[in-house]
Amino acid sequence: MLNKVWFQLGIGLLLLILIVKNFMEISGLFEPVIIILTTIMIPVLLAGLLFYITEPLQRRLVRYMPKWASALAILGIVAVFIAIMASLILDPLIEEANKFIQNVPMIFQQFEAIVIQFLNDDGTFPIDLEQTFGSVLDSIEDIIIVGSSYLVSFLSGAVSAALTLILVPFFFFFMLKDHEKFAPALYNLFHGERREWVKKLLSEIDFALKSYVQGQVLAAFILAVLLFTGYSLIGLEYALLLALLAFLLNMIPFLGPWLAFFPAFVIALIQDPVLTIWVSLITLAVQQAESNLITPNIMGKKLSVHPLTVITLVLAAGNIAGFIGMIVAIPTYAVLKVIVINIYEKRQNIQKQIFKDVK
Repeated sequence: MLNKVWFQLGIGLLLLILIVKNFMEISGLFEPVIIILTTIMIPVLLAGLLFYITEPLQRRLVRYMPKWASALAILGIVAVFIAIMASLILDPLIEEANKFIQNVPMIFQQFEAIVIQFLNDDGTFPIDLEQTFGSVLDSIEDIIIVGSSYLVSFLSGAVSAALTLILVPFFFFFMLKDHEKFAPALYNLFHGERREWVKKLLSEIDFALKSYVQGQVLAAFILAVLLFTGYSLIGLEYALLLALLAFLLNMIPFLGPWLAFFPAFVIALIQDPVLTIWVSLITLAVQQAESNLITPNIMGKKLSVHPLTVITLVLAAGNIAGFIGMIVAIPTYAVLKVIVINIYEKRQNIQKQIFKDVK
C-alpha cells in the first residue's frame, strides 16, 4: 500500500495542510518579510513580463554589441515605444475614462430600467425577482462608484506610484544584463547528475514561461486591436477604454474574453440595443479568429493545459489574490507542472536503475 500513488499523494496533501496550518499560526513572525515581498512583487512581475517580451530582440542585439549595451538599447526602445503610445492614446483614454466614471450612475440606472422593463413585458417572472435584481444592480452600482473613487484617489497619487515604478526599469535592466547568470548560480550548487538534472529543470521552466508570456501578450494585443477596430467601426462609445480592458482581461486564458464581453455588451445595450447584435458578432468573430488562427499559431500546444484546469486555477487564484492572482495562476501552474514532471521522471529513472542493479 505504501507504494500506491494515491496513498503517497494523500500523505503529501496531509503534510502540506499541516505545514500551511503551522505557518498561519506563526505568520506574524514573517510579517516584515511578507511586506517586503509584496512591495517588490509587482515591479518584479512587470520587469519579468518586459524581459520575456523583449528577449527575442536582445538575442539579436547581442550579436553586434555587449550585453550591457543591448540592455540599455532595449530600455531606450521600450521607453520610446511607451512615449509614442502615450502620445497617441493617453489623452483620448483619459477623456474616455473620465467620461465613463461620470456616467457610471446613469449607465446603471438605464441598464436597470431596460432589464426591469423586459421583466415587466415578459410577465412570467415574479415581482420579487425584479426587486432582487434591482437590489443587485444597486449593489453593483455602489461597488463601481466606490471603485471609481478609489481610481481617482490612485490617479491623484501618481507621483508616489511613479517612484515605485522606478524599480521596474531597475529590475528589467539587470534581468536583461545578467539573466544568463541566474540559472548557473542555482545549478552550480549541485554536483554530478543532480547538477545536470537541475540545469535541465531550470531550462524547461524558462522555456515554459517564455512560451506563455510571449504568446499570451501577443495574442491579447492582437485581440485588443481587432476589438478596437470593430467597436470603432460600429460607433460604440468608450471603444478605446473597452479595448484596453479587453487587452488586460485577455491575459486571463479562456475566461478573459468573456469577462471583456460583458461591459461592451452593457454599453451597447444602453447606447443602442441594435449595437448589442454587432458587439456579439464582433466578439464571436474575434474569438473564432483567436481560437483557430491566433492562439494555435502563436502559442501552439506548448503548455498542454486542459480548459477545465485553467478555469479552476483562475477562479481559485482570483479568490486568493485578486486580478494579479488570475494573471499569474497559469504560468505558476506551468512552472509547478514542469517541476512535478521532472521529479516524477527522476524517480522513475532511479527505480529503473535499482531494478537493473538487482537483476
